[in-house]
Amino acid sequence: MTTFALVPGAGTDTWYWRPLERELTRRGHRAVPVELPCDDDAAGLETYADAVVAAVGGADDLVVVAHSFGGFSAPLVCDRVAVRGLVLVTAMVPLPGESAAQWGDATGAGAALAEQDARDGRDPDDVVGLFYHDVDESVANEALRHERDQSTTPWTQPWPRAAWPDVPTRYLLCREDKLFPAAFVRTMLARRLRGVVPEMVPGGHHPMLSHPGALAAAVLGR
Repeated sequence: MTTFALVPGAGTDTWYWRPLERELTRRGHRAVPVELPCDDDAAGLETYADAVVAAVGGADDLVVVAHSFGGFSAPLVCDRVAVRGLVLVTAMVPLPGESAAQWGDATGAGAALAEQDARDGRDPDDVVGLFYHDVDESVANEALRHERDQSTTPWTQPWPRAAWPDVPTRYLLCREDKLFPAAFVRTMLARRLRGVVPEMVPGGHHPMLSHPGALAAAVLGR
């Protein structure tokens, strides 16, 4: 039985992982949504990685699944416990010494989002249109209620690894993602994780809410 550690992005709790947790459990695996201390200014990326290790409790067969900003903390888990694989779900990929605050300009993410907004005619203040455009209205409203404050401590901290960990890594690119559009992701990966070819899955930036079954199948490599 594989244990999947589900590492959230910025300013979220474990609620939005629950549909994927149910799908992975139904398929005979253990899924652990990780609660990160995202509103604690004393907690940095290393603390986030420690929280993942504590949550999985010495799992023998561990795969770490990281969403969005989770791409900064998930690789650090590999320095603490044996990890069989990393699965990045529309995640940020850092370079050594780079902070998440620097990442947008360094990768061109901000420009890609502005171009996407222009194509869609989206108001920059329309959070639902950015993150939850492909989920039911009731789900989107519930997601907004589960948003948490995100401390700037890990956001401004330089990524502490000297290189990406030597662990098999997969990247799940979300077809309808507005925040990290497909063309942007392909360019970013080609520059930062050479040899990792993104795998397309349906959904926007939160496919665990809109297409949990398809996401589970992709996480499992099926």
